[in-house]
Amino acid sequence: MAADGETDGGGPADSDGALDRGSDAAGDEDLGPGGTVTGGDATASDPADPDLTDSDLTDPDLADGDAEGGDTSLTTVAQDRTLPDVSDYDTLVSALESMLLVVDAPVTEETLAGALEQPVDRVTETLRTMAEDYTDRGSGFDLRRSAEGWRFYTRDTYAPFVEKLLLDGQRSKLTRAALETLAVIAYRQPVTRSRVAAVRGVNVDGVIRTLVQRGLIEESGADGESGGTLYVTTELFLERLGLESLNDLPPIAPLLPEVDSIDDI
Repeated sequence: MAADGETDGGGPADSDGALDRGSDAAGDEDLGPGGTVTGGDATASDPADPDLTDSDLTDPDLADGDAEGGDTSLTTVAQDRTLPDVSDYDTLVSALESMLLVVDAPVTEETLAGALEQPVDRVTETLRTMAEDYTDRGSGFDLRRSAEGWRFYTRDTYAPFVEKLLLDGQRSKLTRAALETLAVIAYRQPVTRSRVAAVRGVNVDGVIRTLVQRGLIEESGADGESGGTLYVTTELFLERLGLESLNDLPPIAPLLPEVDSIDDI
């Protein structure tokens, strides 16, 4: 029996009697033909394993990533991600609907076309066709163009149901979402809907409408930079809280610590 851990059959073995074929052999001595590794960086070559090829040892993707010392997975994901093909009419309609649902003010054809990277004339014609389709099928919402741009509106036919929903809601307690939204507006007024949404991380259109309907907030002009509607609290807000002025509001930190970041958004 050899003294260096080799069995009589010539197969390499460690102190437990077996050497893992896939283990890192860096720093081991030469074990001889059939499983050669050299001192330092080892180059594995095991003729007994037909599945192990040179390409496995020199993967270009792994080599590039290791050489740069960075993670290429995020870049790969970004490259693989493809946008919907808005050259298709139905896809273009879906894209326009998704954007019109989140705007807090009428938006122009030029703005929509820029976001979609489509000709303005094509987007304009599609918007007109969409508006006609909604009317023809008696949809609950109406797509109309005002002087400022396009926006969805509730169709007049169904206004009584909307009013009943909102008026009935006034008798219920405010939800957590409504309270958080109200806090942001109270401490950072005047503030636009988009900035409130940025702080909360969710769409606040429905909550804003509820607070307006309850008389707790109101519109106060438009933002000079974005053109979005500005919102402020009302006298009813102070009355409900038993406050004489906004200066009597308690410190914000215990209630909504992250609200201070709104100025950086």
